[in-house]
Amino acid sequence: MESGSFIEDDLRTQCSDMLYSVQTKTGKGYIYTLIEHQSRPEKLMAWRLMRYSMEAMQRHLEQDNETLPVVIPLLFYHSTTSPYPYSTQWLDCFADPELAESVYTQAFPLVDITAIPDDEILMHRRVALLELVNELACLLEQWAVPKEQFRGLMYYILERGNTSNAEQFLQGIATKTTDYREDVMTITEQLEAKGEQRGIEKGILLGRQEGEHSASLNIARQLFANGVERTLVKMSTGLSDDELASLDD
Repeated sequence: MESGSFIEDDLRTQCSDMLYSVQTKTGKGYIYTLIEHQSRPEKLMAWRLMRYSMEAMQRHLEQDNETLPVVIPLLFYHSTTSPYPYSTQWLDCFADPELAESVYTQAFPLVDITAIPDDEILMHRRVALLELVNELACLLEQWAVPKEQFRGLMYYILERGNTSNAEQFLQGIATKTTDYREDVMTITEQLEAKGEQRGIEKGILLGRQEGEHSASLNIARQLFANGVERTLVKMSTGLSDDELASLDD
């Protein structure tokens, strides 16, 4: 029997669980048992059992195993209602079991970006940006979104969406939503100011680096004037051989 429990704290007075490890032909497996102290039918019990089983699988992986184990869920149920009134097939917990079965019993779709040419990816991005602008414009026309929420939504899309065409996106919104045009212009101005500030900070950094380099050159000149060997000058200033050679010219 394995140690630990997967039951939520607020349910521990109502049920208990045990996880047994067994050896199979292909490796280690488990039997997960859930015992209801005050048994009552639960419509989504199959999903609870599946969720606990997946947590057991995750624990198995965390023990440096490279493949998932088979975990057999087993419910001990005793109540006046018999037989059990709900399905024990976890896919039946979905509103559309047939759709869920088609999704979760076959390979997941994969989009291999590395196999798509760059120009095609760029085209998809442009189309996606246009679709996003159109959809947002339609939603804003249908619902009167408060100005603060609108600005928050715009900032979220620009920051979390990691869009490289922020200006184009905002221009599209401003064109299609007259009620929020002033807010869009305010956001645009704030982004421009933020970009200018970043440019200033970058300029300060470059200026500082250039100043440090100039100081290193002056120190090297003084060291050479005092007869210090080139090797020691190089170690002291961090200048390259080419930079030191330029001082000899």
